[in-house]
Amino acid sequence: MTLTYSQYLLRTAIHSGAGTRALVPDLFRGLQAKRVVLFSDHGLEKAGVVEKIKEIFDLTPHGTGPELAGIYLDINQDAGSHDVNAALKFAREVSADGLLAVGGGSVMDTVKGVKYALHNGLTDIKEAIPGGLLYLSWPEATHIPIPHISIPTTAGTGSEVSPIAVIYNEEIKMKTNIIHPFINADMAILDPELTTGLPPIITAFTGFDALTHAIEAFASPSATSLTDAYALQSIRLIESHLSTAVNQGDNLTARMEMLQASMMGITAFSFALNAIPVHNFAHAYGALFRIPHGLANAVFLPVVMEMLPDLYLPKIKELARALHLETTGKNNDTLLQAVIHKLKEMQQNVGLPANFKDYDIKLDALDATIAAVKMDPAALNYPLPPELIRAVGERVIHSQKVFV
Repeated sequence: MTLTYSQYLLRTAIHSGAGTRALVPDLFRGLQAKRVVLFSDHGLEKAGVVEKIKEIFDLTPHGTGPELAGIYLDINQDAGSHDVNAALKFAREVSADGLLAVGGGSVMDTVKGVKYALHNGLTDIKEAIPGGLLYLSWPEATHIPIPHISIPTTAGTGSEVSPIAVIYNEEIKMKTNIIHPFINADMAILDPELTTGLPPIITAFTGFDALTHAIEAFASPSATSLTDAYALQSIRLIESHLSTAVNQGDNLTARMEMLQASMMGITAFSFALNAIPVHNFAHAYGALFRIPHGLANAVFLPVVMEMLPDLYLPKIKELARALHLETTGKNNDTLLQAVIHKLKEMQQNVGLPANFKDYDIKLDALDATIAAVKMDPAALNYPLPPELIRAVGERVIHSQKVFV
């Protein structure tokens, strides 16, 4: 366990439970917002989720809470700077003073970008992240007094509580990052009823995103007892409930536990942030080939653990136990293989692929992936050698055998 400086700031107030979305207008009233914009996407509009949130505002007696000043839905999967800038323009046009994010990581990260840009008088979010990473901490980073509530509709990114906004830069084809202790929502609503319509495949790969957060946090050289507590419980919950959430989408208990696991996983990840090679690969491949982030993490997780064993061996026994594996009489090398086997088994059980063969990535693209992995901000703390980047790429592009 590291004895160097660490910080831990779970700043977001969390309201959990079926139906907790009904609290939103009153929570914004307490935050002194008067004109709230609801940010979401067209998929959630078609699923009826946007209407469920809108009707709560419609049913709030006039004069007793904030008004819904507008609804903005033009946010794409793996949102980029164009999405943030257009949403920012809309927020200014309707004189918004409160921001409500309803959706997955793309929506929530877009709203974080809007919040940062509003506070700093920007019109183009790329101005804030010219080199790919903006990392601000106290006291340079101060409170952003814009009322902000997030409602996740997936259990994966945990963006509702994290101090990180991931925004794709279309011009340089890189996933850029703003890390700021006050960019996350003031309050998060974890309402499992809003996740029941999520397709099984998205439930599966967003769940693996949360699992990757927890495992990379636990293995991190910067881990502490605080982050380990969140990471291990997140892993336990995901192992126990992900399959149920995928195969019984209307199971509210499984959906609630996955939301809690997602929140805990990203919290551990955010405050143990150091060596994150799985995310490094996922960011690079997501930027180059537009692979959904959770799916990229799901494919890379067991492969990276196989190829970088020294990162995971020191705490492998606790990790194996969190995945409900028997550890008695087994050495660390055996346990690492058992953990990797378990992850591949979980992959298969929830219908996830073991590689990216459906994306038809050519082997001659490997040189581009080497450059992208090395340029990603995640490489700053834990750079990967080119030969390993190539070897991992060869495994995931099409040659890795499906687990049996």
